[in-house]
Amino acid sequence: MDRKMTEQKTLCVLGIETSGDETAASIVLGETDGRAKILSNVVRSQIDEHKAFGGVVPEIAARAHIELLDKLIAQAMNEAGGGEAGLRFRELDGVAVTAGPGLIGGLMVGLMTAKAVCYASDFPLLGINHLEGHALTPGLTDNVLPPYLLLLVSGGHTQVQIVKQVGQYQRLGTTVDDALGEAFDKVAKLMGLDYPGGPQVAKWAQKGNDRRFDFPRPMQGRAEPNFSFSGLKTAVRQQAIKLAPLSDTDIADLCASFERAASEAVVDRVGRAMERYIEVMGADAPLRLVVAGGVAANLRLRGALAALADDRNFTLDVPPVELCTDNAAMIAWAGLEHLLRGASDPLDLPAKARWPLDETAAKIKGVKLC
Repeated sequence: MDRKMTEQKTLCVLGIETSGDETAASIVLGETDGRAKILSNVVRSQIDEHKAFGGVVPEIAARAHIELLDKLIAQAMNEAGGGEAGLRFRELDGVAVTAGPGLIGGLMVGLMTAKAVCYASDFPLLGINHLEGHALTPGLTDNVLPPYLLLLVSGGHTQVQIVKQVGQYQRLGTTVDDALGEAFDKVAKLMGLDYPGGPQVAKWAQKGNDRRFDFPRPMQGRAEPNFSFSGLKTAVRQQAIKLAPLSDTDIADLCASFERAASEAVVDRVGRAMERYIEVMGADAPLRLVVAGGVAANLRLRGALAALADDRNFTLDVPPVELCTDNAAMIAWAGLEHLLRGASDPLDLPAKARWPLDETAAKIKGVKLC
């Protein structure tokens, strides 16, 4: 369905994101020609709250969202106004909020807050799939419109989807075990690196020899573009046990070799997904690859995917690093896209801990669909 043209030249949406361990609020201004402007984008990380536990504790995350969200919304409104008075709620056209997938306690905090604002101000509520926020980010940053091939790589998700249009997605492949970001974090933890682990692995990898260890590339050459990282993670653990106690050189070489193997595995799988994309969409489909999610910030992975895209004549689009990780601007933009199409949600909309982007995709045995 095309965007619903309105008499307004612009629409202004408040976005709220509380699905994980970032509390975020944003104001996005969108015009009916598809252009967008981020008026504010406030993100409060909870790294310090979870660091002692080596991972996200759902109860702590939900409590932090309760304590922070009202203040962050006020900050986003003030920054969006560009003056002392800030933006006023009556100047908004709707409220978009992550309704899933994610940690159910955090989702409920964000959703209840959004419902309260909508009820008090008679705004439309837009419950957004977190994965769709990532999927549509290129429209926010570069006015890139579907169709395109999406690689979503984060701590909880690794999948390839065809983004056919707003609200219409086809999953081509997903991870059958660990997500790529989860594998990075587990490798960091087994070597005693700081939390969050992914950036620490990348940092150590820059100092290491990526050919010292020949780790496996799971699923390489398979017909279906699914992913697997559990075996790779296990191989790193077994090698680390053999070398214990680990020297700094060992850690750097393990990280570098792991990062290389993971990147090459992803490239192989995405290469197959490119072939499937053309099979599904036809030879005239735009050859465009979008990479989104927190692991899209990894420079080695970006470089490997850039080389693949160049080899296959695909255009590569990767959002700025600050919009790869969880943020509310992408949620506001996804909400705005739905609002332009005349969509909204009832105030009894429930939070969904699991919510696949492609709800028609066949279930893979043993995999819990997000």
